[in-house]
Parts: sequence; structure tokens; C-alpha cells
Amino acid sequence: MSTEKARVYQQEIQPDQKQMKVKVTKKRWISRGEKYLYSIVSSVMLCACAYVISFSSSTDSLNREIESMEGKVEEQQSVNNSLSYEAEQLRNPERILEIAKEHGLDIKQSQVKQAGTVSAD
Repeated sequence: MSTEKARVYQQEIQPDQKQMKVKVTKKRWISRGEKYLYSIVSSVMLCACAYVISFSSSTDSLNREIESMEGKVEEQQSVNNSLSYEAEQLRNPERILEIAKEHGLDIKQSQVKQAGTVSAD
């Protein structure tokens, strides 16, 4: 009789019990907080990379401008040197005497001295 009582008891219990659905949640690989943290860190890294790239680009363009200016300075220095040499040639006293004779100047003294620079005293 005990088996019969057990069956009856089982039948009485089963209709009374309600089946509950259990929601099974899987543990996520990355939590929500970690996602926020990773997104913030990655955005900071992207901003830093963009800043470094723009800084190196501006430095490179500045270096190119400096090299261009140095080339212009060297070219101007060579022009200045050639003009100073030409000025020295034009100050030659023999040349001045030749031009003076061509224009009808009569030189009585044979000594011609080159004048020094005039100071504004």
C-alpha cells in the first residue's frame, strides 16, 4: 500500500505544482562597465594618435620651409659676394683714370689715391 499511496500523493502534488520557466543568462565575455572603459581608453588613444600625426606633419612642413629659406639665404649670400667683388673692381683707380680721360679730364698729378669711407661725424 505504500506504493499506492505514493502514486496518489504524486498525482496530487503534480497538478498543484506550477511549472516555472527559469531564465538562464549566460555570463557575458565583456561586462557593460568594461565596454565603457575600453571605449574611453580607445577614444583617448585615437585622439593622441591624431595629435601626434598632426604635430609631426606640421613639424615636417616647418622643416621644409626652413630648408627652403636656408637655400634662399645661401643664394642671396652668393649674390652679395659677387656684387661686393664687382664693387671692388669698380673702385679700381686705374679704371677711374681711364673713364676720366675718356670724358676729357686732364690729370696733372700722377698720384691717384683711393678715397676711404666717409664717416658721418
